[in-house]
Amino acid sequence: MLCQECKQRDATVHFTKIINSDKTEFHLCENCAREKGDFMMKGGEGNGFSFHNLLSGLLGFEQPAIGSGMHGQQTQQNRCGTCGFTYQQFAQYGRFGCADCYTSFARNLEPTIKRIHGGASTHTGKVPTRTGSLIKKRKEIQSLRDDLQDKIQQEQFEEAAVLRDRIRELESQLGQGGE
Repeated sequence: MLCQECKQRDATVHFTKIINSDKTEFHLCENCAREKGDFMMKGGEGNGFSFHNLLSGLLGFEQPAIGSGMHGQQTQQNRCGTCGFTYQQFAQYGRFGCADCYTSFARNLEPTIKRIHGGASTHTGKVPTRTGSLIKKRKEIQSLRDDLQDKIQQEQFEEAAVLRDRIRELESQLGQGGE
């Protein structure tokens, strides 16, 4: 899909805005998204939408007053060793200073990531509705194969046999085109 603005580059930023049941979709390349800045305006007027404010809301940040003592002390202690970025700066700008920030602030990010991903600490992606059951079965088979290897290594052969039978059952369903 091409960028709606420049119509030259592939759209990599996809944004849907819904205001009072009025849905507007934006498909922009990285350059045009950056040029538009943090705000996407409806018809060039009205209230803008800030991606930073969305991220801050998800992470539970509040915009601290400049010079607030408690936050100032906390950010001094919690800095990235590579770029010197603080977690509070991440909250303010909505992005990290370097790749090492993810490691430096992992403890701060984990609860938020788990909340966003429904209790999981890793992102597994979305499954398309049309092919969803097929993909889910393939993922389940792979997971069962991993469990099977663990059971064999632990010499738990009865449990391994149950897993083997389940894998065969799912594979036969895939072979028949069943979902």
